[in-house]
Amino acid sequence: MAAPDVPPRCPPIAVGSSYGPAGSSTRVRVLEWLRFLGLEAEAVLDYLGTPNVRPGTLLRRPLGVARAERHLRRIGSGPGWERLLISRSLGPFTRGRVEADLLRRSDWGVFDFDDALFADDRGGVHRFFGEAAGWSTAVQGADLVIAGNDLLAEAAARLNPEVRIVPSCVHPDAYPRKSVYAVGPVPRIVWVGSPSTEPYLAHVAPALLEVHRRTGARLTVVSSGERSLGDLEVMADRVPWAGRETDALLASADCGIMPLPDTPFTRGKCAYKLLQYGAAGLPSVATPVGVNARVLEQFGAPAATGTDEWVDALLSVLQESETARRSRGDTARRAVEQHYSYTAWRGAFLEALRLPGGTGPDAPARAVCAPSATDGGV
Repeated sequence: MAAPDVPPRCPPIAVGSSYGPAGSSTRVRVLEWLRFLGLEAEAVLDYLGTPNVRPGTLLRRPLGVARAERHLRRIGSGPGWERLLISRSLGPFTRGRVEADLLRRSDWGVFDFDDALFADDRGGVHRFFGEAAGWSTAVQGADLVIAGNDLLAEAAARLNPEVRIVPSCVHPDAYPRKSVYAVGPVPRIVWVGSPSTEPYLAHVAPALLEVHRRTGARLTVVSSGERSLGDLEVMADRVPWAGRETDALLASADCGIMPLPDTPFTRGKCAYKLLQYGAAGLPSVATPVGVNARVLEQFGAPAATGTDEWVDALLSVLQESETARRSRGDTARRAVEQHYSYTAWRGAFLEALRLPGGTGPDAPARAVCAPSATDGGV
C-alpha cells in the first residue's frame, strides 16, 4: 500500500514592523498575506502596536516606548528565526541595525518595503531617526528584498542583488461591488488615505472646488485625520477609517481620486488607493505619477495633472453615460483581479519567503503545509 502524501511542514515565520495592524503597510503587505495563506506567525514584532510611530505618537506613550526599546534590545541580541519578514523597520530608532542583524542571523531573512524611503528628504529628526535613516542598512542585511514596484526594486538592487517585486495587493471580493452607476443630483467624490497623505488633496483643491461649483459635488474624505482641509471644508465630509465598514463606502460613491505631487518620494507610491477603487468597480481619476500611470492605463481611467485637466477629467467621469461608467468600473475590477490581487501574486510571495506551495495558476489558494508544533498565534 502506497504511503499517503504528507504535506510539507511550513517553516516557522516571524514578522515585524514598526506599525500595528491598523498601519496600512503592515496590514496589506504582511498580515493580510498571512491570513490569505492560512499561516500563523511564531512572533509578531510591532513596536507599540500603533498605526504609526510619528513623534507625537511616541511622546504620548513614553512608557510604551521604553518597553518597546527594551524588547528590541532583547531580540536584537538573541537568535534569529527560521523565516523572518520585516516590513520597513522594527522601530523608529534602530537606524536599520537591529533589522540587519536579525535578518542576517535568521535562516532566511526578507526585507519588504512599499515606499521610496530612500527619497524621504524631510529634515529635523527624520534625518537621523525613522525608516529612511536605516533603509539601506536593512536592505543590505537581507537575504532577499521584496519591493512594491519597479522604481523601488531598482533602488534596492543597487545594494542587494536579490530583489523581487510584489505589488501591494487587494482582495477584490472583500469590497462590495458597485452596482448603480447613475449619478444622483449631488455627485459623490471619494478619497481614501491617512493624515500623512491628506496634504496631497491641496494640489487638486481648486479643481475640486470648481467641480463643486458646477455640479454641487461633495467630497468624502476617509481618514483618521482631524485637521482642517482648508478651502475644501465647504464641500468635504470626513469619515473615520474603519476597515471593511468604510471600504463599503466606495460602492456608493461616483468617482475615486488619487492626486499626487510629482516628487522623488511620491514616484515610489504603490497606487493602493486606485486599487481599492478598482476592486469596488468605482471609476477614478488620478495623477499619472509613478505606478499610477500604469494602473490608470490598465483601468482605462483618465489621468490629470494641472487644474484644468482635473476639472475636465472629473466632469467627464461624472457626466458620461451610465453605460460608459459601468464599463469603466468593470475594466478596473478585471485589472485588479488579474494584476493586483493576492491570488495573482500568491506564487511569487511564497517563492520569496521560500515557503512550500505551487506557483501555477491552478495552485490552491492556501499554502499546503502540515502544522508545526512550534507555531504560535498571531
